[in-house]
Amino acid sequence: MNQRDWHNLVSGRRAGLAAAFLRLLLGIAACTYSLVIRLRNLLYSKGWLKAHRTNAAVISIGNITAGGTGKTPLVIWLCNQLSQNYKCAILTRGYRGTENSKLKTQNFFDEPAILAESCPDAKVIVNPDRVAGAAEAVGRFGTKVLIMDDGFQHRRLARDLDIIAIDATRPFGYGRILPAGLLREPVAALKRADAVVITRSDQAAEAQLTRLEHKIRHIKADMIIATSIHAPVCAESADAGQISLEELKAKKIFAFCGIGNPDAFLNTIKNLGANLLGSKIFDDHHHYTDDCLAQVCEQAERIEADLVLTTQKDWTKIAPLLSAEKRPPFAYLAIEIRFSAGEDKLRRLIEDTLAGKISQQ
Repeated sequence: MNQRDWHNLVSGRRAGLAAAFLRLLLGIAACTYSLVIRLRNLLYSKGWLKAHRTNAAVISIGNITAGGTGKTPLVIWLCNQLSQNYKCAILTRGYRGTENSKLKTQNFFDEPAILAESCPDAKVIVNPDRVAGAAEAVGRFGTKVLIMDDGFQHRRLARDLDIIAIDATRPFGYGRILPAGLLREPVAALKRADAVVITRSDQAAEAQLTRLEHKIRHIKADMIIATSIHAPVCAESADAGQISLEELKAKKIFAFCGIGNPDAFLNTIKNLGANLLGSKIFDDHHHYTDDCLAQVCEQAERIEADLVLTTQKDWTKIAPLLSAEKRPPFAYLAIEIRFSAGEDKLRRLIEDTLAGKISQQ
């Protein structure tokens, strides 16, 4: 079962007796998973499982649902803000790649490649063991601030601040724990967080955002809440260089991606006013091959698209496979996070946390 079929199943969009029976089985599995997660959280909360501390300040950017909530642009924003005054490192479990001269960033794929390229003043430490990664960053590079990517559930490393990204388009993963839904732990876990950044707020109605904020404050009344959008900046092409948003509107586009929330990417293209003629969706973290790109090219040529557009995350994996013979040209949509509300409160929380931590060192 691919990612889209699974989403249709757990969201209830897939009907019938067979689907209902599968959801029942997934619900039973989810109960077991939930018990394990609750027990683990209890052990950490009581101090029976040890959270390791480091000499650097630790800020975690995480989520409570599986799939793309928009953490990476938030990590980039935070790192570039803090790197102006502090020596920073990003801790990620990530995906290593192999060296390739076509990539600006060496030895990384997926999010780590984006982080390394977008945060040139910070070290990117790829290690599933966050405690060991933190020790390397502090001991080897003298890091003062550690930004833990996807760190909310990784409680072995103690943190000074927990910031959660919640996707406005599907905030609580259909209300069910994995594998029956998208929740990585119960929604009540938000009590551990210090701040929430609601991402892709421009893709949700105002009433939806209001209900979401009310639900978050019902869980934790004093939560710092900011709203943001993933704003397109331009498209980057290996052949033609930078393509402006105005130029994109004049092109016939075929889009593809292998990310956690593909609909959000496709909606972003449509909201630009671009002429999106077709698309192909791969599973999150898809491993691309020449055959994959041949399929994409075939579909794009069939509808006479003059640009194939993907995400920056996918671009890090397809760049080594691209050749001058592949037509139409390929590009990725560059985005950045922009806050629509609450940025000042979030900045103040971060500054106060670092001032209290670093002044003690």
